[in-house]
Amino acid sequence: MYIPKLHKIWLCQNDKGGIYMYPKMANRHGLIAGATGTGKTVTLKVLAESFSEMGVPVFLADIKGDVSGMCLPGEDSEGFRKRLRNKLGLETDWKFAGYPVRFWDVYGKGGIPVRATVSEMGPDLLSRLLELNETQSGVMNIVFRVADDQGLLLLDFKDLRSMVQYVGDNAAQFKTSYGNITPASIGAIQRALLRLEDQGADIFFGEPALDIKDWFATAEDGRGVINLLHATELFQRPLLYSTFLLWMLSELYEMMPEAGDLDKPKMVFFFDEAHLIFKDAPQSLLDKIEQIVRLIRSKGIGIYFITQQPTDVPESVLAQLGNKLQHALRAYTPKERKSLKATAQSFRENPALDAEAALGELGTGEVLVSMLDPEGIPSIVQRAYVMPPRSYLGVCDDAKRQQLIKDCPLYSKYAEAVDRESAYELLTQKAAKAEAEAKEAALREKEEAKQAKEAERAAKAAERERIAAERAAQRSSGRQTKSVLDKVFDSAVNSATRTVGNQIGSKLVRGILGSLFKGK
Repeated sequence: MYIPKLHKIWLCQNDKGGIYMYPKMANRHGLIAGATGTGKTVTLKVLAESFSEMGVPVFLADIKGDVSGMCLPGEDSEGFRKRLRNKLGLETDWKFAGYPVRFWDVYGKGGIPVRATVSEMGPDLLSRLLELNETQSGVMNIVFRVADDQGLLLLDFKDLRSMVQYVGDNAAQFKTSYGNITPASIGAIQRALLRLEDQGADIFFGEPALDIKDWFATAEDGRGVINLLHATELFQRPLLYSTFLLWMLSELYEMMPEAGDLDKPKMVFFFDEAHLIFKDAPQSLLDKIEQIVRLIRSKGIGIYFITQQPTDVPESVLAQLGNKLQHALRAYTPKERKSLKATAQSFRENPALDAEAALGELGTGEVLVSMLDPEGIPSIVQRAYVMPPRSYLGVCDDAKRQQLIKDCPLYSKYAEAVDRESAYELLTQKAAKAEAEAKEAALREKEEAKQAKEAERAAKAAERERIAAERAAQRSSGRQTKSVLDKVFDSAVNSATRTVGNQIGSKLVRGILGSLFKGK
């Protein structure tokens, strides 16, 4: 543990004495590696407790859930006393202690919810995480630019999805001002967003967003607060885990000023089961992590990766890790033996120690260790036992965890999600308004068409009436003409009849009279 007089951290013990880490070298990062069951978690806890004792805040990703016991003091036992005497050669009384722990959880189940806004993530980081090509990344930048220009806040995941859809639907409108937006690029982005959503991005993105400055906290007794991320569910979704990690480191890098060489780090981050971070990660993500790890130490931040094989960490990142604690490695295959040999050769050679042979012989809690000296030079490799932790080695029970969560002064700040008006709501309103206007226009058009049809029917009816009237008038005029003609004809006939009658009558009369006269 930390000894103030020596200004260094007591990490290990062997027959030659104590092995220490110099606090001013703690921001040169480190590696804790070893096979399953060799004691990596205990080593992690000892380091985290030591930094807390120095007043340095700690962030720790708890993958298996077995680090939560740090909030409780350890328990004495005969076996523990034997280890102190036989392995470490210590007869002094050991003081157990619990540490100031704050629980966090992206899913809000095992800790205070952790969120980030889409705007904070930014188009470049999102493009890297979604493995977008150059053209698709350009479209993602256009999406963010259009959102900024139109005052549309990108806060949660539905904001981002609706904004991508909006830009795609109006690509022709934006083409002149922002550049070409192809349906293929929009489709690729939407598919990538679906993959991210399936891993829980809709939970991670939102408000209130985490202010990482809240992690830079110390308890009333001056010890650094241990911010423990409950990641038993998160690590099963590697893309979201990588998203969270990269966002957090990027935020730290942007937020922290240059600090130079400090007596102790401002904060230390531990990432357990680091192979889960790097496995199947896109190259763009690896490049970004390497860049941040290389540069963030000048900001006073230390980063420690915990994994099974050193080869789980990319060489470009591994080269930045100056403090190494290597637990036992198992070599059952030629490939594993080759890896074991490479690991042994990565240490500064100790003429009195066969590091390669020792790696296969180390017992639980035993390590090959090499720390940076005050000048930043790696010390020769030594074989030693890790000091025991002061806190409880088991898992914190749920009742205690929930009590600490509710009692945390930050709980009220982050517990409830806030869904204020942002891009999704405004675009939904805009779409609803456009739909209402379209319906209203359609109704007007329908009404106008109806009125036009009625007017057409009325005009046709009027035309039919006019034609009927004309025909009726014609028929009436025809009847009148016929009546006059009939009268004239009848008169002529009558006159003719009378004339003919008279003539016939006269003839008859004359005939009859003539006959009479002839008879006489």
